[in-house]
Amino acid sequence: MSHVPVMLEQVVEVLKPAPGQVVVDCTVGGGGHAAAILPRLLPGGRLIGIDQDPRTLQTARERLAPFGEAVTLVHGNFRDLTAILGRVGVDRVHGVLFDLGVSSFQLDEPERGFTYRADAPLDMRMDPGSPLTAADLVNTLPKAELARLIREYGEERWAGKIAAAIVRARERKPFSTTGELVEVIKAAIPAPARRRGPHPARRTFQALRIAVNGELDALRTGLLAAIEALLPGGRVAVISFHSLEDRIVKRTFADLSAGCRCPPDLPECRCGQQAVLRVLTRKPLVPTSQEVAANPRARSARLRAAERLVLGAREEE
Repeated sequence: MSHVPVMLEQVVEVLKPAPGQVVVDCTVGGGGHAAAILPRLLPGGRLIGIDQDPRTLQTARERLAPFGEAVTLVHGNFRDLTAILGRVGVDRVHGVLFDLGVSSFQLDEPERGFTYRADAPLDMRMDPGSPLTAADLVNTLPKAELARLIREYGEERWAGKIAAAIVRARERKPFSTTGELVEVIKAAIPAPARRRGPHPARRTFQALRIAVNGELDALRTGLLAAIEALLPGGRVAVISFHSLEDRIVKRTFADLSAGCRCPPDLPECRCGQQAVLRVLTRKPLVPTSQEVAANPRARSARLRAAERLVLGAREEE
């Protein structure tokens, strides 16, 4: 397995890990970001790495073994961050990192079904133990629901045509491989559109992957849990790879950094709303041209970060 951590220097810069701190890597993957953060936490610090893919978690375990007890690795989904922190005996943390989307490991293993460039089982589960696969969705969803999913999660203008073509094809034979699905998608998109832009199946595969893994709901839940767990001065950083993820992060940070919303002519605040975050990245950071040239998968990455200002009502009780 090969893995190049995206925007590594920028991540370290915005998180500012320091000796004695506790940092959570919610998508530890192969341990690339974690390996750069851990030396800055020593002595006395700790990194908790979470991943829902047991195979990549094993790679991280091997890579981070030299750090010994400073590392705690957990098989799980960051949507359950609060419960995971409770299980490992951690209450508050100084930093949290999310590196979203599909990992290089998963893309480089065609049998996982994430890539449209190889014929493989139509799977797309980040956690192989999860019950729902991409084949389940394309073979069972009603046409209208399938079109909505492809349109909303894939931002695909030809979602209706693709959904209709999938339904017609599955009536003849259920889908079982990525290659079968790619051919149907290609045929459904008008030829001029196929010749422009990214691979014709890219957006549909993205939509199915997001749906199979519940990625957007997990991000909403996990991001709020991460912010809840931060100590004042603690920081959260999120690397996203498409607009749907980035929009959730941007809006969450904006909402929690707004503070008082009373009209300016009121003599005193009546809403009682206090800013929880200070946004550190008014515009998302992007990879350098040198990084994109060395690692083309980084080209769509966007990094946003924020700092916790105050404890919420629950923490102050």
